[in-house]
Amino acid sequence: MNLLGLTCDELAKAFQRRYGRGMFHAAALYRSFYRQPHLDIDAFPEFSGAGGLAEKVKADITDPLPRIVNEETQGAVKKLVFRLADAVEVESVIIPMANHVSLCVSSQAGCRMGCRFCETGQMGLQRNLSAHEIVAQVYTAKVVMGLPVRNVVFMGMGEPLDNLEPLLQAIRVLEDQRGMNIAKRHMTVSTAGLVSGIEKLAAQNWPQLKLAVSLNAPNDELRSRLMPVNRHYPLAQLKSALRKFPLARGNVLFMEYVLIKEQNDAPDHARQLADYLEGLPARVNLIPYNPRQQSSYEAPLPSDVQRFRQALIDQGIFVRLRKSKGENIQAACGQLGRRVNGYVSRFEDSKEWKHTQT
Repeated sequence: MNLLGLTCDELAKAFQRRYGRGMFHAAALYRSFYRQPHLDIDAFPEFSGAGGLAEKVKADITDPLPRIVNEETQGAVKKLVFRLADAVEVESVIIPMANHVSLCVSSQAGCRMGCRFCETGQMGLQRNLSAHEIVAQVYTAKVVMGLPVRNVVFMGMGEPLDNLEPLLQAIRVLEDQRGMNIAKRHMTVSTAGLVSGIEKLAAQNWPQLKLAVSLNAPNDELRSRLMPVNRHYPLAQLKSALRKFPLARGNVLFMEYVLIKEQNDAPDHARQLADYLEGLPARVNLIPYNPRQQSSYEAPLPSDVQRFRQALIDQGIFVRLRKSKGENIQAACGQLGRRVNGYVSRFEDSKEWKHTQT
């Protein structure tokens, strides 16, 4: 049993199948596991007199945590590099806030979306992460390191909606009040605009969950050049899916716009962006570009950022200027990942992509 991949109810069902026991024993194990990293099942009063149950459970638990092989710090921001059981490495970022910690987690090793300005996008996809590998990143920060993690953002390596089922299971596990107890209103899923995934996520009817869309361009020609996914799911199709996405009262869609010098930062781009957002309950997170390694793109000047921001405000758009955190340790938006050897899968090479191009 891998406790990191199970809700408490699922663990209780496993106890029933394996040992003929139920929620009483499962909940005791689950609560303890999510409070401290080292279990002493023999000391659980619930297991005393249970006919060797403790020994059976200990033999069945398989929860090897990924090993932290590197830590880098810039100010209060810390990047963790995890090595998984098969030696694949992924990265998470700890972002301290005023009274809590936000954790940026990875859902894939690499990414097949191929966004031209993104470090992870240049790696291709090495593999998807399982639900327990996603949860393990949060468990390490919150339980092992003892950090007050309140917010989880699926904005690390990978396209979360390209690994949908493990993502959904990870959200269920993270939300379980008997374990990690992180409410959906404190989770944000980011997507490059994978419409099929947005529609499937919407079907879960989780209105408290927040959705962030990496938009980055206000017209199809430019967005297709920067983000190949747009050739498969153009802006009109994306907007149609976003209109149907369930939102709790007061929730909005977060439109992430990475501002790149002389690419998407002209006044006309701001006007087109405002036009595109008309009719959507959306706010713009404006992010000055953080150059990836060997990038042909450049970060905008502060004056250009302010001019673009003001142009959106003048058209009635709510804009939040996101300050870069961790850019010196390659931990900022668009900088996660390192080149890997082995199989590389890109969105353009997939059957899904090729089917739509014929």
